[in-house]
Amino acid sequence: MITKTDRYAVERKYHIPEEEFNPFARMAYHGEGYLPETGLDDEGILQGLQALSEEIRTLPHPVARARAIAYVLEHERLYVNEHDWFVGLYSLNRLANTVTFIPWNVEADALRDPVTLSRAHDFNQSGAVAIWTDYDHVVPDWKSLMELGFPGILDRAKAYREAHKKAGTLDKEAEDYFDGIEIQYTAILHLLDRFIAASENQSFEKAPKIAACLRHLREGAPTDIYEAMQLIFLYFIISESVDSYQVRSLGNGLDATLLPFYTADLAAGHYTEEEIRDLLSYFLLQWSSIGNYWGQPFYLGGTNDDGSSKYNSLSLAILEVYDQLEIYNPKIQLKINENTPDWLLAKAFDMVRRKNASFVFCMEPGMIKAVMGYGASYKEALHMDIRGCYETGVRANEVCGSSGYVNAAMALSYVFTDGFDRVLGRQVGTHTGPLSDMETFDDFYHAFLTQWSFLIAESMKITNDAERFLAFVNPSSMYSATIETSLARGRDGYGGAVKFANSAMLNCSFATAVDGVLAVKEFVYDQKEITLSQLAAILEADWQGYEVLRKKIRKSPHKYGNNDLLADRYAAAMTDFFSSMVNNAPNSKGGVYKAILHSARQYVEQGYKTPATPDGRRSGEELSKNASPSIGMDREGVTASIASALALTPSNFRESFCLDLALHPSALAGEVGFEIWKSLIMTYLRAGGMSIQFNLLSTDVLRDAQEHPEQYPNLQIRICGWNTLWNNVRKPEQDAFIARSESIRP
Repeated sequence: MITKTDRYAVERKYHIPEEEFNPFARMAYHGEGYLPETGLDDEGILQGLQALSEEIRTLPHPVARARAIAYVLEHERLYVNEHDWFVGLYSLNRLANTVTFIPWNVEADALRDPVTLSRAHDFNQSGAVAIWTDYDHVVPDWKSLMELGFPGILDRAKAYREAHKKAGTLDKEAEDYFDGIEIQYTAILHLLDRFIAASENQSFEKAPKIAACLRHLREGAPTDIYEAMQLIFLYFIISESVDSYQVRSLGNGLDATLLPFYTADLAAGHYTEEEIRDLLSYFLLQWSSIGNYWGQPFYLGGTNDDGSSKYNSLSLAILEVYDQLEIYNPKIQLKINENTPDWLLAKAFDMVRRKNASFVFCMEPGMIKAVMGYGASYKEALHMDIRGCYETGVRANEVCGSSGYVNAAMALSYVFTDGFDRVLGRQVGTHTGPLSDMETFDDFYHAFLTQWSFLIAESMKITNDAERFLAFVNPSSMYSATIETSLARGRDGYGGAVKFANSAMLNCSFATAVDGVLAVKEFVYDQKEITLSQLAAILEADWQGYEVLRKKIRKSPHKYGNNDLLADRYAAAMTDFFSSMVNNAPNSKGGVYKAILHSARQYVEQGYKTPATPDGRRSGEELSKNASPSIGMDREGVTASIASALALTPSNFRESFCLDLALHPSALAGEVGFEIWKSLIMTYLRAGGMSIQFNLLSTDVLRDAQEHPEQYPNLQIRICGWNTLWNNVRKPEQDAFIARSESIRP
């Protein structure tokens, strides 16, 4: 394992822990241990980029972008340190964007449809839809990188260029595309030369092995597990922090990608098991030290073509090292199937029981069905990558931007105002008429669906308009060079040159909307306790003065997540409405849309902007997250919550579907707890579930941790698709977790 001294140094590599740190701006900081003689600081690089900007101003965007990135890589200050097996770059705040991405994005906005651009602004400002261009769910073809290395990727691109030339298909766009790849990968090789020189100039104990590793990567493909991990790290740090494509999986299954090296190294005596675990500890700690709020994902396991499990002894080694490090970043996705060995489940369950470890359990059968739903073959779906939190994608042949986070609760609110947004003071939703015209619940429900469909349809229009400019704003030379389909077509991977050039729409605040619709049905139309106009006035008053009614509504049994027939009937109908509107609708890249039942952090951010809702939620409070019940509304236990989620047909959410479950720690204790947990997982899997994740919450512990944070420095909490420390969560969010825990029965 990493030594205490080395760990202290690596934890200061990207930012200084004692200084104020914003994990949402994780790349805008600098750490310690860099070699000042090897390069410039940020200011020096930015000055050089400004001088370069005039020279590249008239060049084709792939060429200009590659030239700017090459300049940064040539002048980066380097990290080759006695306390670390992995190298590093000093300037990580995407400096090349200042002369490429940023001005080009302004140019693209000038070319976009002004109506959709204005609507995107209104949607973001109001909280109706959080919408932006997504470059943050990228997975390169790690198999090609492992087999070819950086020089082999460059040579393959050159060979494809020659093939296009001979075939007469090397047009100007293809020339620019290949030029960008050659410039950028040549710059990566020059960077390796600089790292080699820097490491050879050091006298500490690790330096010769670091230098040898880098020389092998300069010459070709990795030859051992250390070189493979160094390549993964180098690709990640260059792509994510110099280029602008966030790398959202480490390997095509970290255990599967590293296994051939692991097996060969042990067989040849190149490394011992203990030495490999040591290297893994330094490797995993890189992402913990970077501190991305959303976590850096990688997945483990899966199923081979013959039906056997991909889990192996390296999978266990990775989990054990991760456990010993006491970290929660990277976050880990576990592919689960009937063939998943009990030892894997036992290890993961134990880690969640002891520390709420950062796992999501991803059900292969349901996810395979979802991926096949947009045209992938069974084999493509079987070997899918998991990206980001738990999103799926065809390996080495799919790009998919998660563009619009559609707030269903805001659609419900707009029914009461005829689409008028009171905060912005203008029309944001569509017109559905005065409340006096909604004489029946069917009228009201139709008005809600009309508002919701307007937000969905307009979000797809906005995305179609914006995604015409993906490759214009941000040419993906580094990524595209790893994708053989892109090379064969001579076009940018983000310009439509992959088999599945997809987009995605997210269904947010779903349970809040379901519970709100049912509250209107029960208390306005069925029981007639209040009129619709009276309810509108109550919502505008944020429930002030109506606490008795609010409590009555919140105690109604018709809440999603309780296996209630009425609630689940409407929940299923509403998910069908969303997914049927989104799935396989054509986008502007030659691909299709995919539905997602996932909210990321929008359950908080959109919650701030969403007014009071008919389910009793007050203005500014959290919305429901993912496929999960609203806070405190899941009163019938986890089996009821699972039943409600399964009523929604999870595989209709082709990009991802996740259920969050909260349990009391005592419910899963001991051997009996293991069997209960396994039964829950397998019931969910066999009935078509997709992702599922757990928080083990004790009200007493959480309250005490809120009062005495110094006594709980390592207490983890599962936020959405990632974990964080309890002490890093703001008090309103802590209060929401405490409220959730109060509804859990031991």
